[in-house]
Amino acid sequence: MTDTAGTGALPVEGVPAARVLDEIRALRAADRPTHGGRLFAYVYDPGVAGLDELAQAAHAESAHVNGLDPTAFPSLLAMENAVVGAAARLLGGGPGTSAPDVVGSVTSGGTESLILAVKAARDARPDLAEPRIVVPVSGHAAFAKAAHYLRVALDPVPVDPATLRPAVADVAAAIRPETVLVVASAPSYAHGVVDPVAEIAAVAAAAGVRCHVDACFGGWTLPWLRRLGAPVPPFDFAVPGVTSISVDLHKYAYAPKGVSVLLHRDAGLRAPQFFAYADWPGYTMVNPVIASTRSGGPIAAAYATLRHLGEDGYLRLAALTRDAVAGLADAVRAVDGLRLLAEPESTVVCFTADDPGLDLFVLVDELTARGWHTQPQLAYAGLPASVHLTVTAAVAPRVAEFGPALAEAVAAARAAGPVVLPPELLALAGSLTPEALTPDLIVGLAAGLGLGAGPADRMAAVNTLLEAAPVRLRERLLVEFVGLLQRPTW
Repeated sequence: MTDTAGTGALPVEGVPAARVLDEIRALRAADRPTHGGRLFAYVYDPGVAGLDELAQAAHAESAHVNGLDPTAFPSLLAMENAVVGAAARLLGGGPGTSAPDVVGSVTSGGTESLILAVKAARDARPDLAEPRIVVPVSGHAAFAKAAHYLRVALDPVPVDPATLRPAVADVAAAIRPETVLVVASAPSYAHGVVDPVAEIAAVAAAAGVRCHVDACFGGWTLPWLRRLGAPVPPFDFAVPGVTSISVDLHKYAYAPKGVSVLLHRDAGLRAPQFFAYADWPGYTMVNPVIASTRSGGPIAAAYATLRHLGEDGYLRLAALTRDAVAGLADAVRAVDGLRLLAEPESTVVCFTADDPGLDLFVLVDELTARGWHTQPQLAYAGLPASVHLTVTAAVAPRVAEFGPALAEAVAAARAAGPVVLPPELLALAGSLTPEALTPDLIVGLAAGLGLGAGPADRMAAVNTLLEAAPVRLRERLLVEFVGLLQRPTW
């Protein structure tokens, strides 16, 4: 009998729908939990009953609608305009504000929003042969990706190791005649602190340069936290000199992946973001974003999520998240040898270790073993290695459990001791150039570190090696290690 399932995605004979879904569910069993408040990165769970089902139904209603031509599918245009309007109003724009003419676009995620912000700034200055952007080193890595893709020079600005923010004077000093964009974060992803946006925007405006606020992470939380009484500094369109803002709805608006909004203070600033092409015999192409064909599913799901939760729902979720952040921060403070890298200002708890006998990478593995999935961050330019917790509303019911689990994990990490890599491996990491990495060497390194042998639940050795490697070698190792994972199945 023919095996209708086969070994890959394209069997000889079709597979019944129920069996296909069972296969997907079996594959999903190996994933990190996307619900339940134990995953502190990658996903955003409000813990609201019925919201997933609503978003999935809305997605299905518009999954086959194509955003390529808004005149053909006015339903999608209406929902996109409504979502953009909600984001603009939340971030200080719209009628009756100092930024009444805000316009925007829905993108597939924060990275696309940031690439488009850089593109708009670059293309607005066709007179510059070598445009540049000024970005604090705490700015999201997507700005480096944008600079790479768009052939724009990146001028990094250091951050103060105590405040984790750039000095305004350093930002001003980095601006050159070729600078087309200055960036601030609200907040920075790694540490959750808000840059001095008003001051940065002022020096950008004085130089005649656009200022983009990357609020992908915090744009849908900071306004609600402010309403709850938190001392949120100015960061949105109420700040003179802010010309564009990005905010991800698939983060704290709790919409499904992937929906982000890129806002510009007016249509003239947005115009260079578009791509239009008519010099061919096919349809005339005009795209506000990078993709041409776009499924309407994510936009419809975001629209449904915003409509269902409403302002009162988001205010309630922000309060839950605020309280969860406070509880997690207290749990960190209660453990000897740990300290907060920054006092929480938004929805991030970030901590490090002052005890040399406590290896943070081992601690992350011990937390994983206890069902708590955190995000390790490597040491960088005088900043110590740290552990990042992205906190959502679903974490609130779990806060009481986290403290004891953290204390247990710290004790286990101390008992295990720091990762000790073979001296020859450390020497190799310190002396190798990216160009010297051969396929055989990469395979050998991966095997020695346990990569590819099963679920990546023990990553301390890998992170220790990466931290020991110079940045360019670290990047190449990451590319090669992930490349080993991404191989076709036949």
